[in-house]
Amino acid sequence: MPKAESFVVEIEQDLLGSIMQSGELPRISSIVRVDHFVEPIHAFLFGYFQSAFERFGSVTPPIIYKLIPEEDRRAWEARLDISMSAYLANLVAGCISGGRFLERSARKVVEQAGRLKIVAEAKLLAEAAADPNSDPMQLITSCGRTFDDIASDVRAGPKRKTRLAFAEAAGNAFTAAEDARQRGAGLTGVTWGLTDVNRLTGGIQRRDLTLIGARPSMGKTTLGLSVGINAARSKVGVGFISLEMDADKLAARGISDLAFDRGLKIPYSDIIRGKVDDQALSALSAATDNMRDLPLMIEDQSGLSITDIRVKTEIMMEQCQQAGTPLGALFIDHLGLIRASSRYSGNRVHEITEMTGLLKGLAREYDIAVVLLSQLNRAVEGRDNKRPQLSDLRDSGAIEQDADTIMFLYREAYYLEREKGGSAEAQIERTDRLIDCQNKLELIIAKQRNGPLATVELFADMACAAVRNGALQ
Repeated sequence: MPKAESFVVEIEQDLLGSIMQSGELPRISSIVRVDHFVEPIHAFLFGYFQSAFERFGSVTPPIIYKLIPEEDRRAWEARLDISMSAYLANLVAGCISGGRFLERSARKVVEQAGRLKIVAEAKLLAEAAADPNSDPMQLITSCGRTFDDIASDVRAGPKRKTRLAFAEAAGNAFTAAEDARQRGAGLTGVTWGLTDVNRLTGGIQRRDLTLIGARPSMGKTTLGLSVGINAARSKVGVGFISLEMDADKLAARGISDLAFDRGLKIPYSDIIRGKVDDQALSALSAATDNMRDLPLMIEDQSGLSITDIRVKTEIMMEQCQQAGTPLGALFIDHLGLIRASSRYSGNRVHEITEMTGLLKGLAREYDIAVVLLSQLNRAVEGRDNKRPQLSDLRDSGAIEQDADTIMFLYREAYYLEREKGGSAEAQIERTDRLIDCQNKLELIIAKQRNGPLATVELFADMACAAVRNGALQ
């Protein structure tokens, strides 16, 4: 990477000196890499820092000096016009931060590397854009992917406390349990608004990645939005990132859902098309007023990358904080529409692995519950029993690994409505069965790190986008 006028060599020197002074290389091993150093001699030395610690558990200047081959030492001394031993000694003597601020020094190195990469990319973009024959959309796409990679690289280190004594962690767990007991609902997380699901899960857990998978038309978006509204009603800030549906149509579903609680069954499709009478319009107006008070934000920009989602989340967090209802849950609809970075271009398995890992990290870093909706593969349709299972997760086994909770949705009515043929007796039986299960939605808990596996029967009016407890008839 070419160095720019904005390159500050002292930032890298301070980190290297602080590492040798403190000997605490492991503290920053997950933050900074060799390629983050812009000055070649510093990248060279950091590589030997890592080797020294792996072999001897120490990064003192004498050990580093002895590890460097004599031929390499002489080559660098000729370029630096100073002996290697003197250069190492100067690094230690000149360091300002020391071990106390080691992580901060490491992040400065990473941030500087990212900033200079942006400078270099911006120059390339300017040169390419100056060509009258260049395709602007291709330039934007290429540049966006590069910036995604840079942003992903720069975001090193969590923003919350990560090192706790066992007693402190146990105290936190006890406090959460006591709060749940006092609330009387056994909730340690954000409410689903569904009694049986809350009982089995303790709510949507913060710092967890929860995945809801289903085939198309099973009700992923309907359930996600209904749960998001319920969570917002409990005074928890909720963000809903819709990569498939625009905000107005999503809001129409929400209004239909709220009107359902007022005893009015107004299909959201009628709201979208304006097919409502004066009485219904008055009820919808009241439901809309209720939505204005909900701490629920919808982001409907399509084609977002994980980096974009992180940026959108941070904006939502700031807005929720200002409104006095901190963000507690983020819904993403859906995994298949998240734009992959260029890192694993063309390898869908690795792309999905990267996405789910980063979303899990986002949940932990920001102390929020992340609910990720996902489509299942077509293998479901080829079975007699079309209830989903873990092997139906699309593209990557990493989904099963990264998600703390995995739920599937199944509506028998969907398949019965599309089933044709058979004897007259079979058709009558199918009709009776369809009437019986018309409003039944099965929520299958297929994985839960800290709870039981079970199937919950819910009530669902798909036309009104309403999902309720199973006892509702």
